[in-house]
Amino acid sequence: MTATTDGAGTPGAEPDDHTPAPGPGGPGVWGAVRIHPAEPAGAAPPRPAAAEADGPPAAVRGVPGAQEAVARATRHLLARQDAAGWWKGDLETNVTMDAEDLLLRQFLGIRDEATTQAAARFIRGEQAADGTWATFHGGPPELSATVEAYVALRLAGDAPDAPHMARASAWIRAHGGIAAARVFTRIWLALFGWWSWDQLPELPPELVFLPPWVPLNIYDFGCWARQTIVPLTVVSAKRPVRPAPFALDELHTDARNPYPAVRPAPLASWDGVFQRMDKALHVYRRFAPRRLRKAAMNTAARWIIERQENDGCWGGIQPPAVYSVIALHLLGYDLGHPVMRAGLESLDRFAVWREDGPPGPDGRPDGPVRMIEACQSPVWDTCLAAIALADAGLPPDHPALVRAADWMLGEEIVRTGDWAVRRPGLAPGGWAFEFHNDTYPDIDDTAEVVLALRRIRHPDPARVEAAIARGVSWNLGMQSGNGAWGAFDADNTSPFPNRLPFCDFGEVIDPPSADVTAHVVEMLAVEGKAADPRTRRGIAWLLAEQEPTGAWFGRWGTNYVYGTGSVVPALTAAGFDTAHPAIRRAVRWLESVQNEDGGWGEDQRSYKDPAWAGKGASTPSQTAWALMALLSAGERDGKAVERGIAYLVAAQQEDGSWDEPYFTGTGFPWDFSINYHLYRQVFPLTALGRYLYGEPFAPGGAR
Repeated sequence: MTATTDGAGTPGAEPDDHTPAPGPGGPGVWGAVRIHPAEPAGAAPPRPAAAEADGPPAAVRGVPGAQEAVARATRHLLARQDAAGWWKGDLETNVTMDAEDLLLRQFLGIRDEATTQAAARFIRGEQAADGTWATFHGGPPELSATVEAYVALRLAGDAPDAPHMARASAWIRAHGGIAAARVFTRIWLALFGWWSWDQLPELPPELVFLPPWVPLNIYDFGCWARQTIVPLTVVSAKRPVRPAPFALDELHTDARNPYPAVRPAPLASWDGVFQRMDKALHVYRRFAPRRLRKAAMNTAARWIIERQENDGCWGGIQPPAVYSVIALHLLGYDLGHPVMRAGLESLDRFAVWREDGPPGPDGRPDGPVRMIEACQSPVWDTCLAAIALADAGLPPDHPALVRAADWMLGEEIVRTGDWAVRRPGLAPGGWAFEFHNDTYPDIDDTAEVVLALRRIRHPDPARVEAAIARGVSWNLGMQSGNGAWGAFDADNTSPFPNRLPFCDFGEVIDPPSADVTAHVVEMLAVEGKAADPRTRRGIAWLLAEQEPTGAWFGRWGTNYVYGTGSVVPALTAAGFDTAHPAIRRAVRWLESVQNEDGGWGEDQRSYKDPAWAGKGASTPSQTAWALMALLSAGERDGKAVERGIAYLVAAQQEDGSWDEPYFTGTGFPWDFSINYHLYRQVFPLTALGRYLYGEPFAPGGAR
């Protein structure tokens, strides 16, 4: 789970008159590129006086109020730092996380009333007036989320004829009922007999025996899907059914016929092929050799246990932890076993408790609410916070930045993980997204941590240099064959996993993306590797990926504003002249989608409908991404930048923070949206700081 841009430039070097550098395809590939001479990488240049005390230097021209906004935002962000050096904002997704947590506890027999009611208050608070639930703020109703939320509220004791429940069930029936819900929703219902296992795609545990060169082996899946699918093979093989605490007939379009016939796809299509393959697997289930199946489940159990982190979680994300606990429990691990106990304790740490719950019938708070995070993002939040503070004028040796560097250095991953299946022999290095996730370091986080460390003057520079060298080497080794970078794995591009009937829950592979590739290119440029052939291959890929509109697709942030806000700073960091046609097209697109209020916004619906590209209510984080691109493109004095900065200044709250209910992050484009609560603080501060002081590594910049 990654996201965002940093937007730093190349090492401090004066522009030269070099002729355009030839790329892999010959002289015409790069256009009007000017590669600045590489210099030894090092910490950012000396910064202005600290902004948190008396504000930034006065002799800086700009939009009125920008300096004061930076000072307030800096104080606010500094106050949020943990004593250990890290930052972490809430990671908000949707109510399926909360519903599935209650269903897990019901399945294991450990659901308690206090937890149930706190979760139910949160779920009720997210319900729309028509009785439905969406998967992002302001989004359309979503069937599976509504089914799961409804079932969770039934567990909490809400009567099916209560008005809010009756509205939900009527909407569910009108939109196809349980039969139309996603596979994962129906798996949860099958655990209690509310759906038949025979009506679900088969997922044989023998899958774990397929070698990496065979199509549809577990390493063809993205790491998040792999961690989920392996335990689900055990669940699929065992087909457990716990006693249902109530019936769900009201969620079927016809309770007498809960499994309506579905016309198969044509045999000549890939969907048709995989549907028939699934039918064959259902037949195989009846004849699978018992010893082979038992061996496969035992291998799956070892695979799961070997990947449990020291804090008990799996990959630092909630879904694999949930299914791993269920799978191990089905294989005989009791709840007191150390593996299970640690796993359940880790799930408790994904809970965010708030005392200010929604009002009850009497208008007073009804009690605390409990929201489940799908993941936690401390490494990501910390490196972005450090970048923001440094770019906003905090001295590079400020104690807060040094503490952040100490913590990030302690989080470096120096052991081999699943990525080595595709890159055997590559030395480990880099950083993950979460508190504990040594198995799956993140290419995106690694690039941003390096960019953050380069801004900090640490008392042990040798330690910093060694960690950066390992991270850079690992990132270079994770380059995919097409010259770009994915988030967790190299060359994770098989076309088959997404076609499986089972995989209807979002993206299950990890192909290269423009935003991750841009962050790596930017980091390599800052490390003096702009002219490295590997960097140039990444740049060539980025140029080829530019949309006709001038934008770039955003895989881990919403969407074209994010992708464009990532790529333009990377290109200028790598030495592109701001007059390059690709940069000019991007600038024109950003200017064309600026909102009347001066901000930028883009709705999650742009992933489904191109008409939404660059359109949506203005948000602080998306406005900052657009500004970071425009500033790196030399547009500081342009009208669009002036209006964008004015929007950020006007939108800031008295305590120095910004509010942002809209979801601007993604786990899976469209299918799983994220509201990173720290985005609204770090990115506006970064954009404001760069507006006032220039970019920290930019050749010939203002600093």
